[in-house]
Amino acid sequence: MDPLSRQALDAFWMPFTANRQFKANPRLLARADGMYYWSHDGRRILDAVAGLWCVNAGHNRREINDAVARQLATLDYAPTFQMGHPLAFEFAERLVEITPAGLDHVFFANSGSEAVDTALKIALAYHRVRGEASRQRLIGREKGYHGVGFGGISVGGIVNNRKFFGSLLPGVDHLRHTLDHEHNAFSRGLPEWGAHLADDLERLVALHDASTIAAVIVEPVQGSAGVILPPKGYLERLRDICDRHGILLIFDEVITGFGRLGAPFGAQFFDVMPDMITSAKGLTNGAIPMGAVFITKQIYDAFMQGPENAIELFHGYTYSAHPVACAAGLATLDIYLREELLTRARLLSDEWERAVHSLRGVPHVIDIRNIGLIGAIELEPRPNAPGARAYETLVKCYERGLLVRVTGDTIALSPPLIIERDQIETIVATLGEVLRAID
Repeated sequence: MDPLSRQALDAFWMPFTANRQFKANPRLLARADGMYYWSHDGRRILDAVAGLWCVNAGHNRREINDAVARQLATLDYAPTFQMGHPLAFEFAERLVEITPAGLDHVFFANSGSEAVDTALKIALAYHRVRGEASRQRLIGREKGYHGVGFGGISVGGIVNNRKFFGSLLPGVDHLRHTLDHEHNAFSRGLPEWGAHLADDLERLVALHDASTIAAVIVEPVQGSAGVILPPKGYLERLRDICDRHGILLIFDEVITGFGRLGAPFGAQFFDVMPDMITSAKGLTNGAIPMGAVFITKQIYDAFMQGPENAIELFHGYTYSAHPVACAAGLATLDIYLREELLTRARLLSDEWERAVHSLRGVPHVIDIRNIGLIGAIELEPRPNAPGARAYETLVKCYERGLLVRVTGDTIALSPPLIIERDQIETIVATLGEVLRAID
């Protein structure tokens, strides 16, 4: 069947996509290798977004492909309910070698959304098993993105992800976001202004009482909302407030995990220790769906009480620690360590910063944000047409051989960590050309 036929295009209800707009002019990616995709009509497309923030080691890595093929030929599936398989334990052990000290237990899921809902459930259950069942309230943040499960969209703060789906979970509140153009526009790296915004948590404690609050969940860097950076001192302040009131702090590192900032995890980059970290995306280089939650010994040990034959946590997924996903993850981790990709963003971050900020003064650009190998070019919206200018930029970039990501009126950039300096220049030059050519 022709994939561009009307029948084939209509069959797939595409996620987070204007389906009618896309299907009128489809953009199909047919193959990939290294830093590049190739379109269905044979054009090479420089990938400036690592697929969807996930292909950190570049596309079509032979080591991952071979590991997946070997595993499929050896053990295609094994349950992890009351059973196990060797790769699940090997992968968990290897992962905790690179997590922040103290986060030494892993619960496997299949996506970032599932990892978030897992962490939220663990937080609620943790307080209950410790005799503080009144701690049921969850705190998220405006503009936060924590996947698409009901837990994730409840603590999330992006309006279109929330407004269609009813009242969501009860007992959820939100901190203010940290995006402020008046004080921080065109900041290079972390903005100077805004650490005091963490004190919103003190306001919520005063409103609800700490005895009712289970956890706070934040992205160290808010990705899907358009690369919103924490002001200097903000995360440290949030950690201190949580400690004072016995509240768990969860870092959603689905995007910032596995080298995106120049350290294995954002927690290490910022030197702020959360109680749990959620991850996915770069966990397997995007090759096989997988998510994971990293959990402190204190939380894990709180559940390991009572009869040894009793299930400690009634939670899990059919595909938790799927053997093929574990094989992909182990091969991915080998690449990260051998090629030092978990810290490579730190080596390139200065050049990346100079390159993206060179777009200051280009038509329509109202802000530029950067950290590690993440960049955001925020555009002034067209009157009565929010998002239209950024979407046109995406299409024109694609036509010129560059894949970028659009969120609202922000162009988000997060290239594979294998990017070279000439490719950084190509990304910026192409963006500049497109922005100068559109209205």
